Amino acid sequence: MTNEVELDFPLHPKQLEAFFSQATEILYGGAAGGGKSHFLRVAAIAFAYLIPGLQVYLFRRLSPDLLKNHMEGPTSFPVLLAEWVDMGFAKINYTENSIAFRNGKNNGFAGGSKIFLCHCQYEKNMYSYQGAEIHLLLFDELTHFTDKIYRYLRGRLRLGGLKVPEEYQGIFPRVISGANPGGVGHNWVKASFVDGCDPMEHRRMEKEEGGMLRQYIPAKLTDNPTLMENDPDYADRLSALGSPELVKAMLEGDWDIISGGMFDDVFSRDVHVIKPFRPPKTWKINRSFDWGSSKPFAVGWWAESDGTEATMTDGTKRIFPPGTLFRIFEWYGWDGKTPDKGIKMSAKEIAKGIKEREAKFSFKVMPGPADSSIWTEENKNCINDDFESEDVYWQKANKKPGSRINGWEKMRGMFKACFEFPMEEPGLFVFSNCFQFIRTIPTLPRDETKHDDVNTHAEDHIGDETRYRVLETSVTTGRDLS
Repeated sequence: MTNEVELDFPLHPKQLEAFFSQATEILYGGAAGGGKSHFLRVAAIAFAYLIPGLQVYLFRRLSPDLLKNHMEGPTSFPVLLAEWVDMGFAKINYTENSIAFRNGKNNGFAGGSKIFLCHCQYEKNMYSYQGAEIHLLLFDELTHFTDKIYRYLRGRLRLGGLKVPEEYQGIFPRVISGANPGGVGHNWVKASFVDGCDPMEHRRMEKEEGGMLRQYIPAKLTDNPTLMENDPDYADRLSALGSPELVKAMLEGDWDIISGGMFDDVFSRDVHVIKPFRPPKTWKINRSFDWGSSKPFAVGWWAESDGTEATMTDGTKRIFPPGTLFRIFEWYGWDGKTPDKGIKMSAKEIAKGIKEREAKFSFKVMPGPADSSIWTEENKNCINDDFESEDVYWQKANKKPGSRINGWEKMRGMFKACFEFPMEEPGLFVFSNCFQFIRTIPTLPRDETKHDDVNTHAEDHIGDETRYRVLETSVTTGRDLS
């Protein structure tokens, strides 16, 4: 029976890259209309055909979305498999939401491949799959899921007794996800797949992160020529979503956007993130700090332009208005897994870590603003005393009434200034090695009741530390900091 079946499900080039990738943990995500759901269906069918006995689990958060997206419509499972069902090579069980393939022993259904269509609306529902042996795990709209659900279901990946053909060994068990920016899981998906690496790059994750070979493959509307041909006005409808930020997220797949956020309309990765260069010797270098223990702490090192010409990474010369800030290095005290979870380091340990890092710098670092809470005394001792015992010094940040609102507004103004060329007002740039700034700042949400402020329940520690720095009163530069 298998020899009589033809595998003919055309994919566009970006989908083919995802299909043939050697990575074992893939996010194929970005713009709406990139064909992500269709690709997941084709991948499920193709791998089930190519690897007899493969157990495929395709998840969508809600059951109605699962059925509407994958069991109805012109490219649904029933349509794609219609010929195979007629031939008796595949059968669809609409009660169990499963698809079986006749590629088991003696070309039978017993021991053959199977696709399970699943939903997991609540975290408590994930335990229903505790005994599952998953060979290929697929998530449709990964940003609709929580990090906890994803990690648990990924933990069900195992080959068991499955014998994988030689040409596919090393890439199974495997997880492939599709997603658009936004949703309850935006931040953890962005942190896990998009930030800290280049698109298409392979990253071997640490054991604590699953140990898989991870890859982010960006999807754009223009990658889907079939949709563009069949529905050329689709992009226009996306452009009419109303919010410019939402349009950018859905049309371009921009993960730095959260519609209605504090900086979504003024921050652009292409404009504000630049390759590291050596600041001129006359520029002021200092650091800022936001304290955290159970929550992350944040240390940012800053270079402030005094108007002296700078040589960029590509050798070009550029003059920035005095007061323009560059975030040149950072240290973020989080556990590297769960957004907004700290590592409970003591002040003395942080101070020693700061000195170790600054010992590698080729310039002198001046004390900068820190969260004033480190001067709060308890039992005649304060956190700042521990810093000073290690010869690490700070200045009190401006936390006067109104300083939060003023700080956010000043950051917005400095981000806006960077779009002008030549620049007329001081701007704010970030070096590309400052991954946590790039991860957390563009997605900071506004407070729902105080729209000029950031939601204090968000992961705002780098935001606060940056706000302290932009509010710092500039001092006269011109001294040699080498």
